[in-house]
Amino acid sequence: MSKEEIIIQVPSNIAQAYRNFTEVEREQIEAKITDLLELQLENRRKAAIEKLRNTMKKASQEAKARGLTPEILESILNDEA
Repeated sequence: MSKEEIIIQVPSNIAQAYRNFTEVEREQIEAKITDLLELQLENRRKAAIEKLRNTMKKASQEAKARGLTPEILESILNDEA
């Protein structure tokens, strides 16, 4: 996997401590930050999927409430093909 540099704001004492860490310590910290960001991305994906599912469920319920059945939908789709 290719790597890219990012810049984040941290308190001065943290920045100074980071600069004084060994290469191994910095790599460990970078791995932890990567894991944290990957977790955030996964949580965003899950939230987006859940939102989509809820939207689809709501649309389905509204369609059923208005009388649209799977059979009618299939008929409409077949007529347009």
